[in-house]
Amino acid sequence: MALSCRGVCSGASLILLYGKRPVGVKASLCTPRLASTKSSSLWFVRHYSPSQARHGIGRSVVSGLKWANEKYERFLQRRFPRFYVIYHTFMRGFRLLFQDGKELRRIVARMLSERIEHQNLPYRDMEKIRLVRRDLIKAIPLVILSIPPFANYVVFILMYLYPRQLLIRHFWTPQQLVEFQGVYHAQRAQHHWAIVKGMENTSTSVQDSRLKSRLTELCSKVRSGVHPVVSDVHAVRTLFSGPPLGIKRMYANQMRHLCALLFLTPRLPGFWIGRRLNSHAFELMQLDRAIVRLGLHQLNDAELREACYVRGLNPDRLSPGQCREWLTQWLQFSTHLKESETSLYLHCMVLLTVNFPKHPSH
Repeated sequence: MALSCRGVCSGASLILLYGKRPVGVKASLCTPRLASTKSSSLWFVRHYSPSQARHGIGRSVVSGLKWANEKYERFLQRRFPRFYVIYHTFMRGFRLLFQDGKELRRIVARMLSERIEHQNLPYRDMEKIRLVRRDLIKAIPLVILSIPPFANYVVFILMYLYPRQLLIRHFWTPQQLVEFQGVYHAQRAQHHWAIVKGMENTSTSVQDSRLKSRLTELCSKVRSGVHPVVSDVHAVRTLFSGPPLGIKRMYANQMRHLCALLFLTPRLPGFWIGRRLNSHAFELMQLDRAIVRLGLHQLNDAELREACYVRGLNPDRLSPGQCREWLTQWLQFSTHLKESETSLYLHCMVLLTVNFPKHPSH
């Protein structure tokens, strides 16, 4: 006997709800349509989850914010060009700072996982750690000043008025970077001749007549505008590992002049200044050895100029070839030094830089 319409609809309802055909109900003309509806529903549930929905909404929000930000930047560039330069510099600075943070995290994770000591790191990793540490030391006082309520507005004004003193390099324009490096070098250059004079005055207390004459001759060469060679410096190296010019034996006034070469504050007790000078000089010596491991030819022009600047030479008016020539001579000098000869390393930041690129005398 044929099934009634009511029975067929009841069976179809059960199929839709339970996904099974009840006993005694045969497939009819309605069944294929219901099966296709069921399979499409299951496919939609299987292939479209709530997490995918949230991901799609997130992408839409990010793209919308990016579009709005680009439109805002075009508006600033068209209507307020001077403010746009400041705004663009700050945004670029935050991106660079974030990249440095990620890079530092990668380096530290590698050091911990592979148990690599700091002095065995590649040159670029060691340099990145040095720069990030320096930037953090400079930024910490500014962050502390921003803690009180509404103090951040005052900090923004100070940052705008005194970018060289308060901002780190990420927030400088390329023109400011060149200008500020010139200012800093001019400040340390004011101490060059005081350091040379301190060496001349110390030579009177040298007992060995041969070492005394060589030190006096070296200072005279530098004063007369001659760029000394590495052998001139190595001839007096024993005077810088003990008395009278060792890092723990020299006069406090001489150490305070040396602080200017590394942009360290001289307003500290003498023993503390000596420790800081020693640690900074030893770090640069390790960087020199890392450059040798890497190969000087692997450094690009920007890295060459930065390496020269950190070691006391102003690369502002030098060509990349001259920077490479000077750094080659510097590495020939520094890679043969011992840890106890950090004082000689610091003094040569004057002796081997002040008259470059003048030709040495023969």
